Amino acid sequence: MAEQPPKILYVEDDKTLSFITKENLERKGYSITFCEDGEQALKMFKSDSFDLCLLDVMIPKIDGFTVAKEIRTINKDIPLIFLTAKSLQEDKIHGLMIGADDYLVKPFSIEELYLKIEIFLKRKYITGNASHNQIFRIGNFTLDFNNLKLISCRNEIRLTYREAELLRLLIINKNTLLKRENILKSLWKEDDYFLGRSMDVFISRLRKYLKSDSGLKIENVHGTGFILKHY
Repeated sequence: MAEQPPKILYVEDDKTLSFITKENLERKGYSITFCEDGEQALKMFKSDSFDLCLLDVMIPKIDGFTVAKEIRTINKDIPLIFLTAKSLQEDKIHGLMIGADDYLVKPFSIEELYLKIEIFLKRKYITGNASHNQIFRIGNFTLDFNNLKLISCRNEIRLTYREAELLRLLIINKNTLLKRENILKSLWKEDDYFLGRSMDVFISRLRKYLKSDSGLKIENVHGTGFILKHY
């Protein structure tokens, strides 16, 4: 039996934009359920199952923020991406605070949207139902693994999936030596020289992200591995 394509609920009141976006996403292999207003979107969400939601903010009957809040009361794990002309920082913050995973400002490219969708679907399928408690705190930082964010009182850093994986592994094993070959086999599934060099690049990035906290340090034990020291 053929694998079912990912199902996306897409809510947008701009007819031209919605036609173009829906057509392009269907060409990418997604199953798109389209709604023109928030009332219709909530009715559809409650009557069917979806893998991801794309929500415009300024939609008729019930606005996108309210739709997102209602969706989050029903399903706290489904990825939500806002697509909107609103670019004010407070709107972005509000959208993320009520449970959205990301925020794409119009006009956007289909390829950028496609990449975001793929990232969140991959995260959803990999973490699955075991992903409820993927918040890790160390020093002045909080790693929100599900949303690929490293948060401190000073700023918020968007991580790549690989950066988040590596940092999570270091945090879980803080103050413990992790051997290079074990890290590579755990995250890259194999141990070779070139993957090792790639891992060193990721370690350098994480050191840069964590440098504002003097109580944290990723130490290199020459020829052996790494330790995330928490003083």
